[in-house]
Amino acid sequence: MSDKQTFDEKHNQHQCYEIRLKGHLDGRWAEWFEGLTITLEEDSNTLLSGLVADQAALHGLLKKVRDLGMTLVSVNQVQFNETHPYRSKKEHKMNANR
Repeated sequence: MSDKQTFDEKHNQHQCYEIRLKGHLDGRWAEWFEGLTITLEEDSNTLLSGLVADQAALHGLLKKVRDLGMTLVSVNQVQFNETHPYRSKKEHKMNANR
């Protein structure tokens, strides 16, 4: 297997990201954010999390954040099975309403 094949295979896999925004984003935006989970955090931030196809898709999501005029707090790549104890109970309510 060549180095180029290894590079291409590694970078063409879906990655899990967390995108944190300042302020709360309404659950109706879930479809616009391509199925990412929207979690309203207790510190008045919104966490968008889920699988992103590639870097182009990630940049597309960040453009949507910009277009909404929301402040971007952070973007982090995380392990797919990572759990987060700080997530709000509102996430479960929002996901149940989909």
